[in-house]
Amino acid sequence: MSRVLVPLACGFEEIEAVSIIDVLRRAEIEVLVTSLDENSLVKGANGITLKADFEMKDIDSDEIDMIVLPGGWDGTHALADDENVQRILKEMDTKGKNIGAICAAPFALNKAGVLKKNYTCYPSVEDDIKKDGYQGDKKMVVEDANVMTSRGPATAMCFALEIVRKLKGEDMYEMLKGGLLATYCS
Repeated sequence: MSRVLVPLACGFEEIEAVSIIDVLRRAEIEVLVTSLDENSLVKGANGITLKADFEMKDIDSDEIDMIVLPGGWDGTHALADDENVQRILKEMDTKGKNIGAICAAPFALNKAGVLKKNYTCYPSVEDDIKKDGYQGDKKMVVEDANVMTSRGPATAMCFALEIVRKLKGEDMYEMLKGGLLATYCS
């Protein structure tokens, strides 16, 4: 069974985090939801609190297949400043393992030095990352090597489905896409 790490930091974008966690679990992918510290209750950007199952410091990159960062500007900055998140991102990239980020979170990938040339993010965040390689609104999800990025809350379902396609294959992707009525995803 594939294992995906979803770290939550105060100020995370709830739609993105919940969409990712929900869709991946529907695909029978194990999702490890972590907090940055011992506080297992993490408050999102819009006041919704989620309970994390683990702390980031307890995660070993050898035991996960992918790390996926939800956005939210405050949460993104916390992920970019967290030594454990940055360590895991670098380890995952060195091992060629899958990395994902949506909305503002590619900022944290860039800080770790793992963001590839082609990417997308929430409009205007590219000003804080790098303009070279920014794909804008050309696609909802951009994949370059082992890194997958997406634009924001409205693209979260398609982003999660693309992760399912990558980890579980086309059949599971099509089954979930149909069941979720996500026919707008390519």
